[in-house]
Amino acid sequence: MTEETIQEMSFEIIGYAGNAFSYFYEAVEEMMEENKERAKELYNLGKKELTQAHKVQTDLLISEANGEKVNTNVILIHAQDHLMTTIMYERIAKQMIRILDKEAKL
Repeated sequence: MTEETIQEMSFEIIGYAGNAFSYFYEAVEEMMEENKERAKELYNLGKKELTQAHKVQTDLLISEANGEKVNTNVILIHAQDHLMTTIMYERIAKQMIRILDKEAKL
């Protein structure tokens, strides 16, 4: 795999993961304002972006598993960091939305 391809895929992961993180953050903010439907919409948009980021990561992993050399560089490491942070934040955001939804019903 060429350095250019790896760099392009890395930036795709960064973009999708960054968008997903923003959607999850906004979803929690909307839930704090008791805008439940908007929070759900934003959360779902985040999940779609996260799925895209994960797909690109999976393509990289499959390429390497099939014997293609995937050279690691700082941009790829940064992309993986963005993705893992977003995956963790998605789980936290999901729990926060559930908690805030229960509080709204009290």
